Amino acid sequence: MGKKETIRKQSPPPTRQGINNHYPTPPPLPVKAPNDGRKVLLLKNGSTTTANNCASTTAMDLWDRLFDGGYRADVTIKTDDGGIIYAHASVLGMASPVLRGMLKSAKGYGQKKSISIHGVHQDAVRVFTRFLYSSRYENEEMKEFVVPLLVMSHAYNVPSLKRVCEEQLEHGLLNLENVVDIFQLSLLCNAPRLTLMSHRMILKNFKAVVATEGWRSMRNSHPGLEKELLESMIEDENNQREKIRKSKERKIYLELFEAMEALVHICRDGCRTIGPHDKDFTQNQAPCKYRACKGLELLVRHFAGCKLRVPGGCIHCKRMWQLLELHSRLCADSNACRVPLCRNFKEKIKKQSKKDEMKWKLLVKKILGTKRIGGNVSFIVSSNSNSLELAT
Repeated sequence: MGKKETIRKQSPPPTRQGINNHYPTPPPLPVKAPNDGRKVLLLKNGSTTTANNCASTTAMDLWDRLFDGGYRADVTIKTDDGGIIYAHASVLGMASPVLRGMLKSAKGYGQKKSISIHGVHQDAVRVFTRFLYSSRYENEEMKEFVVPLLVMSHAYNVPSLKRVCEEQLEHGLLNLENVVDIFQLSLLCNAPRLTLMSHRMILKNFKAVVATEGWRSMRNSHPGLEKELLESMIEDENNQREKIRKSKERKIYLELFEAMEALVHICRDGCRTIGPHDKDFTQNQAPCKYRACKGLELLVRHFAGCKLRVPGGCIHCKRMWQLLELHSRLCADSNACRVPLCRNFKEKIKKQSKKDEMKWKLLVKKILGTKRIGGNVSFIVSSNSNSLELAT
């Protein structure tokens, strides 16, 4: 009891003012990392740097000097043509997991080890190794060795170099002479975008590509691949023909649709010197906006005066009968339509065979699909009379 009293005397309850005076100091606001917001710049030689100062460029220059000078190099890279390139195991192992595995199993004397890169010229291997150090390359070297660099970037698992090779090929280094080789390598190196680009170039310039040395080599080494390319070429030609056929077909359906518009326009409003009998024409007629009116006007005049105006008797009259029947199938309201024989054809449709009916329905569907019209054709609806007479 006495102890509790002592505590009360020594630690009296704090007042509001005391609490405010004992607030802890807030921690400082987080500071952005030094490299946040840096802009990445593309150097002339293809490498990248950050726009803070010259530190990144200086660092890459240092890595270049380390590679060129071979200071304390502990690895020798041997090529088939007798070339030797000095490098550092730590750099190669960090840049490529494949080279790291090769270095682990490599034999050597003391601290130095030796590895071999087969099937590639010494200069290409040097460009490849330099890229592992500083991610740099010279444009002329890339133009000369882009194919072996692409192969090595895939074989030794260096994705950054592989992307550079693909971009360089996409932006100018892919040509008719190397397109077949690049197409084959893109399949082996799992480069789908490069495969698509080279495949398109082959199909687009097929005759020129077939005459190249690359095609002849592929024919001898990969006849199955040549067969696939020939089949894709045939398929592409068939697709082009089908595209042209559909374009011509669509043009015909569009012309039929415009003829239907012009027919209703002539029978309902009149055009230039032809129209319904109750239409008064003036010398200052407004220009007609329907392109099919001129030809349809001549056809209607012929149909009105032809003595063989029976189906099959005259080729021009036969065409007019077909247009009138097509209109009746598109017409929304035969009772209010002013196109001649519209209602008569509606009655005739009910007596047609299923085969003829299917043909007409398919034609109507394609015409409406060409103009993307849904439901009834609104411009067919008109008013009153069902007769057409030539106005003079």
